[in-house]
Amino acid sequence: MKAVPLSAALALTALAVCAPVSAATQPVRAERVTLTNADNGRTVSAHKGDDVEVTLTGYREHGLTFSWSVPASDSAVLRRTAGGTTPRGDATARFRAVKNGIAALSAQRHCRADQGHLCPLVVTPWKVRVEVK
Repeated sequence: MKAVPLSAALALTALAVCAPVSAATQPVRAERVTLTNADNGRTVSAHKGDDVEVTLTGYREHGLTFSWSVPASDSAVLRRTAGGTTPRGDATARFRAVKNGIAALSAQRHCRADQGHLCPLVVTPWKVRVEVK
């Protein structure tokens, strides 16, 4: 007689474990905002939990390499989770929108000269305003 309630309890437990998760308890998938050189000066929107990825492309000409710094945020609204540069002058960074507010992402392009070449004394800024709602 004790076997029947035990088997019923096991069956109910199995149903609870195998039952699909309701939409209310499923995690919300974060979106991705992708930014490039062409986005300089723009304002973009993101939501809390979104990833903002920046890919800036450097270039080389006439013995000069125009390289980007690693993009940075001016606010705790966006937290950098990855970032780096390449010898070609490219730079990347990934940020997570951790709270609502406004942040500016920025980087600078500067020149590196090969031996025997001179760089112009110009630093080119890149900046994007991100509104997290």
